[in-house]
Amino acid sequence: MDGVLTDSEPLINAAAVAMFREMGIRVQPEDFLPFVGAGENRYLGGVAEKYGITLDLERAKKRTYQIYLELAPRQLRAFPGAVELAQQCRKAGLRLAVASSADMIKIEANLQIIALPPNWWDAVICAEDVIHKKPAPDIFLAAARRLMLLPEQCVVIEDALNGIIAARKAGMRCIAVAHSFPAAQLNGADLVRERISEILLQDIFTIQAANATGTKNHNS
Repeated sequence: MDGVLTDSEPLINAAAVAMFREMGIRVQPEDFLPFVGAGENRYLGGVAEKYGITLDLERAKKRTYQIYLELAPRQLRAFPGAVELAQQCRKAGLRLAVASSADMIKIEANLQIIALPPNWWDAVICAEDVIHKKPAPDIFLAAARRLMLLPEQCVVIEDALNGIIAARKAGMRCIAVAHSFPAAQLNGADLVRERISEILLQDIFTIQAANATGTKNHNS
């Protein structure tokens, strides 16, 4: 979701920086980059560790979400082509899931804003549904179970290395979009596109078919 469907990464980054600032700690936006896609606990906790801070994670996360939810209605947007691709996949008969390391409060807000609410999807998996977050494969495996699909039948669309690693560990193919990181940093994806608007339905079908036959397909 974050960084794939929605341009939410700058907003959660700004909210986290503001939360730390309220604590009297001046962190830098780039401090969070290694933890993108790993869930808010790691996103905030990893930066706290860097600065030697003991953080009450639940309290910090609650405040970060409060700030985020103030920003999102005015500033959050779907990436161009994201909603259209989801709708094309639906028309093509594909089963669709959002599998996000974010908490449900953030997922619901984001999906409502871009007019693809949670009940539009066949499954929505959030941080509360699994113990181990990305780069562990648990979120994607949970999504496959909800969709009643085998992992090798699934294609993941990701924007971060943590998510690509998780997809690989889950035994799934992966298309990466360079929304959050340069394409050169998205190692391990089967296909890399600069933006989600460049992903074609045929890309998804081709990669899914390659997974079924065991064909290697590392194109960009």
